[in-house]
This record gives sequence, C-alpha cells and structure tokens, in this order.
Amino acid sequence: MRYLVRARVKPRREADLLHAIEKKTLGKGSVAEGEYLRNMDEARLCVDQTVRWVEVCYCPTPLQEERPYWEEYLDITKVQDAHERRKCRDENGSDPWACGDCDCTARLERKLKASGAPFLTLLRARADPSLAVSSPSESSPYTFLRTSGPS
Repeated sequence: MRYLVRARVKPRREADLLHAIEKKTLGKGSVAEGEYLRNMDEARLCVDQTVRWVEVCYCPTPLQEERPYWEEYLDITKVQDAHERRKCRDENGSDPWACGDCDCTARLERKLKASGAPFLTLLRARADPSLAVSSPSESSPYTFLRTSGPS
C-alpha cells in the first residue's frame, strides 16, 4: 500500500537527520533501508511546515517497520492511504508486492512535487545558511529555515 505521510522535524534534530541522509545511515537495519533515502529525496516541505512524501509500506499496520526509524528525527502527524485501498493490487491480493513498481499514486506525487519546496534542499540550507534564498516571504516554506530554532 502507498501512504501519504506528513511529519515535522523534531526540534534540534535537523542536523542529525541531514547527517543520517548524507551518510546513508537513515533506516540502516530496516528491511526498507533504501526507501528512507528515496522518501527524503522526494519529500516536500509545505507552508504548514509539514514534510510530506508518498511511502510504500507492506506492513499490516501502516509504517509499522518504518515508524521507529522516522521517529528518531520526525514527529509523524498524519499517515493516510495515498489511493483507494480496494484498488490496491497488493492489498486486494491480485498482485502481491505490486506497490514497488505501481504508478497508482503518480498523480498525487506530481501534485505533491508542485507544492511546497524540496525538503532536502531546505534541510541542507538550514545546515549552511549560505544556501538559503535571499528573502523568503512569511508564507513560504522557507520560513522553516528561520523558525525551527537552533540545530
């Protein structure tokens, strides 16, 4: 199944999260190890300061395997089905493990990509302010750089 995940970076965990991403240790030891890095590469920071991404998960409970790895750095605020559950070929049993190559959320992923700003770019700018944009507006996702507090 694919899920739309919303989360907020925990206070003072930005640098640790960036380090785990750049050293490719985020999710290390999980069966979904590489998925964490792909998720962060595609994640968007939205105006409401939530980080959002579409995640593939085969667990009986959404993010059962992944949650402990995410919660080291993020407060997960919402996990919802990214598409109609009854149409999921993995979920309905017509094609087990189909979610890995399925394009069922392509429209949602395009919409997500058009909203907010690339999270990883902003996370890097948070670590190195010289990468930040020159004068972000208050409604911009870039306020993350000024409102998250010290790392």
